[in-house]
Amino acid sequence: MSQLNLTRDDARTRAQLINVDSYDITLVLDGHGDTFRTITTVRFSAQDGTDSFIDAITDTVASVVLNGEELDTSQVVSEGRIALPGLAKDNVLTIDATFFYMNTGEGLHRFVDPVDNETYLYSQFEVPDSRRVFPVFEQPDMKATFAFNVIAPKHWEVFSNSPTPRPHDLGEFADLAESQKSAVWQFAPTPPISSYITAIVAGPYTGVRDSLVSSDGETVPLGVFCRASLASHLDADNIIETTKAGFAFFEEQFQTPYPFEKYDQIFVPEFNAGAMENAGCVTFVESYVFRSRATEATVERRDVTILHELAHMWFGDLVTMKWWNDLWLNESFAEFMSTLATAEATRFGDAWTTFATLEKAWAYRQDQLPSTHPIEADIADLHDVEVNFDGITYAKGASVLKQLVAYVGRENFFTGLKAYFDTHAWKNTELRDLLVELEKSSGRDLDEWVRVWLQESGVNLLKPELKVSDGVLTELLIHQEPWVIEGQPTPSLRPHRLAVGLYSLKDDKLVRTELIHLDVNQAVTNVPLPPDTPQPDLVLVNDTDLTYAKIRFDDASLETALAHLSGIDDSLAQLLVLSTVWDMVRDAELPLERYIELLEANIDAVTHSTGLTVQIRQLTTAVESYTSPQNRAELSARVADFLWEATLRSPENSDQQFQLFKAFVTHATTPEQLDRLEGIHSGDLDAPDGITIDKDLAWGIVSYLALHDRISDKDIDALMNEDNTASGIRFAHVARSARCTTNSKKRAYDLATGDTSLPNAVIVAVTSGFSMGIEQADGTLIDSGDENSFADLFYAHVEDWWNTRTLEIAQTLTLRLHPPASCETASRTREWLETHPNAHKGARRIMRELLDATERSLRVRETSQSHSRDA
Repeated sequence: MSQLNLTRDDARTRAQLINVDSYDITLVLDGHGDTFRTITTVRFSAQDGTDSFIDAITDTVASVVLNGEELDTSQVVSEGRIALPGLAKDNVLTIDATFFYMNTGEGLHRFVDPVDNETYLYSQFEVPDSRRVFPVFEQPDMKATFAFNVIAPKHWEVFSNSPTPRPHDLGEFADLAESQKSAVWQFAPTPPISSYITAIVAGPYTGVRDSLVSSDGETVPLGVFCRASLASHLDADNIIETTKAGFAFFEEQFQTPYPFEKYDQIFVPEFNAGAMENAGCVTFVESYVFRSRATEATVERRDVTILHELAHMWFGDLVTMKWWNDLWLNESFAEFMSTLATAEATRFGDAWTTFATLEKAWAYRQDQLPSTHPIEADIADLHDVEVNFDGITYAKGASVLKQLVAYVGRENFFTGLKAYFDTHAWKNTELRDLLVELEKSSGRDLDEWVRVWLQESGVNLLKPELKVSDGVLTELLIHQEPWVIEGQPTPSLRPHRLAVGLYSLKDDKLVRTELIHLDVNQAVTNVPLPPDTPQPDLVLVNDTDLTYAKIRFDDASLETALAHLSGIDDSLAQLLVLSTVWDMVRDAELPLERYIELLEANIDAVTHSTGLTVQIRQLTTAVESYTSPQNRAELSARVADFLWEATLRSPENSDQQFQLFKAFVTHATTPEQLDRLEGIHSGDLDAPDGITIDKDLAWGIVSYLALHDRISDKDIDALMNEDNTASGIRFAHVARSARCTTNSKKRAYDLATGDTSLPNAVIVAVTSGFSMGIEQADGTLIDSGDENSFADLFYAHVEDWWNTRTLEIAQTLTLRLHPPASCETASRTREWLETHPNAHKGARRIMRELLDATERSLRVRETSQSHSRDA
C-alpha cells in the first residue's frame, strides 16, 4: 500500500507508541517559486527503543535531527513519510524541509489575483494534507499544541488558530528570510488540537474586525476578511450578525463557553468545499462574497454554512473523533445544529423546510447508490474517508440526529451534550462516549436505536393504505418495507416518530384537517383516527418531515397531488409532495411527463427559494439526463417557454422571478428563444422588468449563447477584458469550452487533463463547459479530432488520474468527463469496473455511482417512452 495512505491499524499502533506534546513550526512564505521552507520541531514521548514514522509530503528534506543526532536523509526519507528509528522515552525531532505550494485547494494553496497581481495563501488540511505543509503525525487522535512562526512580506496579513500577533522585525529569523521586506508573526501555542484543524492564511487580505462577550465573560475578537479586490462586495455586517446570533444560541444550548481565543472567518479563492472548521480560523468558499445578485437560497445557505462551522468549534474541534469512522458525528452534528440555529436564531425561520427539500434529498440519493454505507461507516484507511464526505455523512446523519433528539427529548439531549463536553474537552472520543452521556440524561437504552439507524445502511419505504365506507375513513394503515439495493444488506424495519397529514379539497385549496402523530416501528401500523373521519383527498405520510424515509401516495392521493399542488399553502407540505413525485420519477414508477406537467401548471406556487432552486435543478436533470438525445431539444424548448412565461408573471425584483429567468437562460433552445437571449445580451432587447443583467448573469447568458454558436470567441475575450477577475476568467473558460466544436472540446479536454498548471477552480470551469452539449442529437459525442473518441480517452485515462493527480483533481475529472448516459456508457463503465478490481478505492466508488446514475437514466427514459407509446 502507498505510504501516502494510512490504515486505521497503523494509526492505532502509532497512537499506542507515541504521545505528542507540541509542535513549533516556522514557515518561510513569500509566495514566489514553487516551494516554501518549513522548519519544524516536535516534542513527543514514546515507548523507549521503538521505531515509528512521521508524515511529510515534501519536495526536499535538508536535515532530520532526532534527539541531537542528524539522521541520513537518504535512509529515512521516503514518499510521504520520514522514518524515526530508535526512539527514546522523551524525544525532540527537528526537520528542515521544503514543501510545494499547491494549486489544487489542498495543503497550502497559492493564488495570484489577476486584478492586482497580489499573492494569497491559505491552508486546507482535512483529511490528510497538513503533511503537505509541515512534518506531522497525521491522525486526529494525536492532539498537540501548535506554535506557528510565519515569515512573510510586511504588507500581508497572517492568520492562524491563535490570535494574530503584531508582526515584528526578523531578528533571530533574519537568516531564513529571502527579503528584508519581510516580517515575522509569532503565534502563541494553541490548546491541544488535531493537525487537520490547524490553519495558515497569508496575503494582503482585508476586512472588518469586531468582538463579542462570551458566556464566561471573556471578550472574543471577531474578524471577517477577503481578498482586497473583493472588499467592496464583502457584506461583513450580515456575516457578523449571523455569527453573533450563532454564538449566543450555541453557548445557551451547550452551556459551554466558546473554547478558543478568537474567531476569524476568511473567504478564500479557489476553495474546494463550502468551508472548513479550522479552530478559530474558518475558511469559506469565496463565492459567498456576492459580487452579483444572489438568490435567497444562496444567502440562506451561507448562513447555514457559517453556523455549521461555528458548531464545529465545540463538536469536532474542542472534542474530536478518535478515528475517521466517526467523521459522520462531526458533520452530522454540525449540520443538525446549524439548521436548528438557522431556524431559531436567524431570519430564515423555515430552515427545516430547506433541510427537507435540499439536504435530505441529497441523503436519499446517496443512500440508494450501490456505494451506500452505514452512517457510522467502516473506515479502514485514508482512501475510505477521502470520498466519504457525502450525503450520508452529512444529511442522513443530521436527519437521524433530529430523530434522536425527539427520541431522548430535547432537554435531555443538551444536558447529555454538556456532560460530554465537560468530560472530554480537548480529547478524542468515539460514538460510545456520547451515547453514555445521552443514556444517563434520558434514561433510555440506545443500543438498538444505534444498531438500526447508525450501523445499518439504506432507507425504508412508507406508504399508506386506506379503507373507506360511505365517505368515512374507517382504517388507515402505514406499510413499512425495506428499500432493497442489489449487493447491499437489506435494512431492518426502523422505529419512526412521524406525523400523517389528512387533507381535504375546499375551494381549490388542500386544507389539512388532521395531523396525527404516531410511532411506526413494524411492517404494518394502524393509524389512530378520530371518530367519523371523512375520507381525505390527500394523505401525506411523514407530514412535517419528522423522520427519514422514502414515502409514497395511495392512488387517489397521487392524482389529487398532481392536480392540486398549487392548493397546498404550506411550503413544507408542498415540497414534500414535489419531492415524492420526483422520487417516483427517479425510480421509474412515474413517467417524467407527469413531473413536467406538474411544474408547468404549478411553478407560480413554488415560492420557497431553496424549494424552487431544487425544482429548477431537477428540470435540468430531466432534460439533460432523463430524456433521450433525440427528444432533448424539444423538451428543452418547452421548458424554456413555460419558464419565460412564468418569469413575466412573477412579481418584479422577486427572488422567484430572478430564479425563473436564470433557468430560462439555461434552457433556451429555439431560434426565437435564442434571438431573445441574444437581444438581451446585446442591449437591443430589454430584460423583463425587475431583472438586472449584472456580471454573473451576463456570463451565464454568454455561456449558453456560446453553446448554441450565437457568440464568437472575440466577444468572449472582450467580456473577459472588461471583467479581468478570477471569476471572469473562469466564466470565460466555461464559455469557450461550451462551444460545440471539435476544436473547443479538444482544447478543453487537453487543458483539463494535461495542464497541471491549471488550478482546481479553472479545471472545474473547463470541464463544466466541456460537458455542455458534448452529446449530439443522434446520441454520439462530438468528434474528438483523434482516432480515439472522448469516451475512449476517458476510460483509458481515468485510472491514471487517480494515480498521478491529487484527490480533488481526480474526482473532478472523473465526475465531469464521464460520458453522458447511454447503453454504451453503461456497458463500458461496467467493463471498466470488472477489469480494474485493484484501482484506487475512490475511483471504483465514483465509477460505481456513475454506472448507477447511467442505468437510472436509462430506466427513466424507458418508462417515459412506454408511457408515450401507450398514450
